[in-house]
Amino acid sequence: MFKVFVDGEAGTTGLQIFDRLAKRSDIEVLHIDQDKRKDLNARAELINASDVTFLCLPDDAAKESASLCTNPNTRIIDASTAHRVNPDWTYGMPELSASMREAVSKAKRIANPGCHATGFILGVHPLVASGILPKTANLATYSITGYSGGGKKLIAEYEAKENLGHAAGESLAIMAPAPYALALAHKHLPEMKKYCGLEFAPFFNPVLGPYYKGMAVTVAIFPNQLTKKVTPQDLTEIIAKHYEGSKFVKVMPFDSAEDLVNNRLNPTVCNDTNNARIQVFGNENVMQVTTIIDNLGKGASGAAIQNMNIALGLDESIGL
Repeated sequence: MFKVFVDGEAGTTGLQIFDRLAKRSDIEVLHIDQDKRKDLNARAELINASDVTFLCLPDDAAKESASLCTNPNTRIIDASTAHRVNPDWTYGMPELSASMREAVSKAKRIANPGCHATGFILGVHPLVASGILPKTANLATYSITGYSGGGKKLIAEYEAKENLGHAAGESLAIMAPAPYALALAHKHLPEMKKYCGLEFAPFFNPVLGPYYKGMAVTVAIFPNQLTKKVTPQDLTEIIAKHYEGSKFVKVMPFDSAEDLVNNRLNPTVCNDTNNARIQVFGNENVMQVTTIIDNLGKGASGAAIQNMNIALGLDESIGL
């Protein structure tokens, strides 16, 4: 039986990981007393007693916790932004390549991807890797996401009684999609650039939606930036070939209406799973690649569990 500690189990991602682990018979979850959650010695003891420790903490606290690990056999999986582009840590997106999957299987330090970054990278990486999209491409992307990704404070704001009790026809500001990160320097940009092999970070506009969870990340693809003339069907085939055999990434056929509701995209279709669905839309003059995930699943806790399973030599889908 593997011993697992969740450092930061009271946060949104920590709670999701804890709930997934609690259902497993092959995992013993190590708990910390509530009054010792900030006690470095108590945390260090549990980290070093574990086979795997998940860090579900703000960046600075995650760095502090990682430094407490002295057991060479303990694997650390960090859900924060702190180590995602750190060359000493392995980026936890095994679908990208066989070499990345192997790296995750051997790693003692794994950086769990960001939710927006997951959607962007899954859609763009195969196009760059195939050579159809040059590394010098200037990309524009937007991501509509449920408010749960903002943590407890934002969840409380959206779920306040006065907001939930509005009448039909009222135009409460909180019920409208809300673009944010308007300084255009979102914390996921470095990993989006690095793991797609791009020379320039994309223009990125995240948008909060008035619903709990589910995310659709869309990237505009302009044919004049591509290395040869292709159709949306061609892009679909390139991406599908890249993820052939993947347990969690599904590329939808071009013109598929499976994820549409009244001809509108449904960003919640992957909720409560670790799945990602990728679909290409458009025509030969302009195209878009859209990836749908659960921002708390493949965008956070689900990916963390998948990475743990691979690192422990287990079937990656256990508990997912």
